Amino acid sequence: MFFKSQEGKETILKLYKQKLEQLELAYSEQQLETRFGSTNIIVSGDKQNPPLLLIHGTGGCAPLILESFSRLTTKYCVYAVDVLAQPNKSAENRLDMKSLDYGKWLTEIIIKLRLKAVTLVGFSFGGLISLKTLEFNETPIKHVFLIAPVYIVNGNPLLGLIKMFIPLKKFIKTNKPKYIKRVMDALFSEYDAFALQFMSATFQHCHMDFSPLPIIPKQTAKNIKTPITIIAAEKDLMFPGRKMMKRTKEIFPSLEKVILLEGSKHVPSNADFEGIAQTILKNKA
Repeated sequence: MFFKSQEGKETILKLYKQKLEQLELAYSEQQLETRFGSTNIIVSGDKQNPPLLLIHGTGGCAPLILESFSRLTTKYCVYAVDVLAQPNKSAENRLDMKSLDYGKWLTEIIIKLRLKAVTLVGFSFGGLISLKTLEFNETPIKHVFLIAPVYIVNGNPLLGLIKMFIPLKKFIKTNKPKYIKRVMDALFSEYDAFALQFMSATFQHCHMDFSPLPIIPKQTAKNIKTPITIIAAEKDLMFPGRKMMKRTKEIFPSLEKVILLEGSKHVPSNADFEGIAQTILKNKA
């Protein structure tokens, strides 16, 4: 199971509800049954508008990614998906990152929602899910935006160990705030009290997956035909921006644009998220 206890799950879901209520967006929630597990989706925006699927990263949830991209609801019908086995309302089944299961799961969601010409926006681990979807069936996808995505490059493992994983393990063992703050400082360009509270609760109450992250093979990337825009973060500890830009240009023939967020850590600032949203909205026009 993903949650360590029922009490821990309730703590996470209370924070989830709190963030959702703070968004001040008109929304509905859908619970879709898939063969990989029940999936919760927050829908916001006019359903007459083009569909956009928003996929969050590890340790995230739909309300948090929706907060970063709330502007998109003005021109799109946004479907913010709770990823399986994360601190949210979806099932606790963890899929195999190396297989196409995440792509099959998201494709099933798209089919059940009866969506076509979908704009797909994936942040961090949501980038891997987006690329796996393109590998499995890119037919319903119009354009993909990947922000600091997993699955293209990896950073220096020693640096990651020192700056992130050792403090994280110490936090999980001791619950001392100084350790989770070190992790947040390494990952986030900026963060508020809620982000610190949510991440602390996640690592206290959830079984996180620390297995090695796969990299998309060059030939697999070359088979993708859907237009791709990649936003890389220059100071990203896990997926360094310039390294990502270089490999992206080498392997994706359908690459439409690559943007470097100068000075950004893995999680961009609010201003950078706003800039990314504007880029997505301009693409619609």
